[in-house]
Amino acid sequence: MSRAVEKFRKDCMVNDVKRDEGLTTPKGVERFDDIRYGPDEKWNVLDVYRPKAEEKRLPVIVSVHGGGWVYGDKELYQFYCMSLAERGFAVVNFTYRLAPEHKYPAQLEDINRVMEWIFQNEAQYGFDLKSVFLVGDSAGAHLAGIYSCICTNRTYASAYSFQVPEGFVPKALALNCGVYAPIPTGEAPVLEHEQVNDLPKEFMPEGGTLEEAELIDLTRHITPDFPPVLFMTATEDFCRPQAAYLEKALKAHQVPFVFKLYGTKQEALHHVFHLNMRDETGKRCNDEECAYFRKFL
Repeated sequence: MSRAVEKFRKDCMVNDVKRDEGLTTPKGVERFDDIRYGPDEKWNVLDVYRPKAEEKRLPVIVSVHGGGWVYGDKELYQFYCMSLAERGFAVVNFTYRLAPEHKYPAQLEDINRVMEWIFQNEAQYGFDLKSVFLVGDSAGAHLAGIYSCICTNRTYASAYSFQVPEGFVPKALALNCGVYAPIPTGEAPVLEHEQVNDLPKEFMPEGGTLEEAELIDLTRHITPDFPPVLFMTATEDFCRPQAAYLEKALKAHQVPFVFKLYGTKQEALHHVFHLNMRDETGKRCNDEECAYFRKFL
C-alpha cells in the first residue's frame, strides 16, 4: 500500500468522525445491522433501514459509498442512509471490498452480490423490487454509474464475469459529486485534487493503463437505455469539472437527467457536503433527490 493511500485513509477518517460526532439512530427508523451478503466476513456486510411506521413494501435505495475506491464502509454512511429511510424508503447501506487490497472489479462484484441479496430477501425486508434506486457519491457515484452501464449495455457487460439479476435495471440514479472518468484520457477533465488523482493507480490491476482508463470511463459505455439520473456537484467540489463531462454523454444518448449545482460564491460548499446531517443545504439536497425518485413510483 502506498503512502498516498495511507494518508488519504487517515485524513478522511478524521474528517468523517468529526462530521458524525454525537449523532444517534433516529427514533423513527428501524435498523437491521451486520447482515452477510457474500463470502467475505469483513467486507460483505450490509444494513437495512426502514421507517418504523411503514409495514408495506417500500421503494429501495441502495447506497454505494464513496472514498476514492480505497476507503469507507457502511458505518460511515449510516446516518446519511437513515436520513433517506426517514423520507419513506427502505435503504440498503453496505460495505464493499476496497483497493488496493482488492483490485477492480471486486467492488462491482460486491455491488452485484448486494443486488442478488435484495432479490433473495425481498419479502423479509419489505422491498419493492419494481422500484430500486441507486445513490452514490464521489467514487461511489462512479461505481453506481458503471454498474448501471453493465445493466444496460450488453457489449460492456461482456467484459465482466458476473451477471446482474435477470432483467434488473435501476429505476433511476442520484450521483453526487461524482468521478466519471477516474483516469483522464482525451477530453476527460483532470480532478482538481492531486492526492485523489493518484488513487486510480491503486484501484486498477495494471496501474491505470489506457485500456483500463477506457474501461472505467463510464461516459464511454452509456447507451440510450441508461437509467434517468439526477447528478449534482458543489461550487468548491474538486470533482466539479467531471459533471459537464457526464452531461455531454447523457445528452448525446438522450438519457433523461437533472443537474444541480449547490452553493454560491458567498456560501461555498465542498465535496460531498450532503453527507453532513447538520448542513441545511445538504438536507435540501437529500430532500430533492428523494423527491426525484418518487416521480418514478
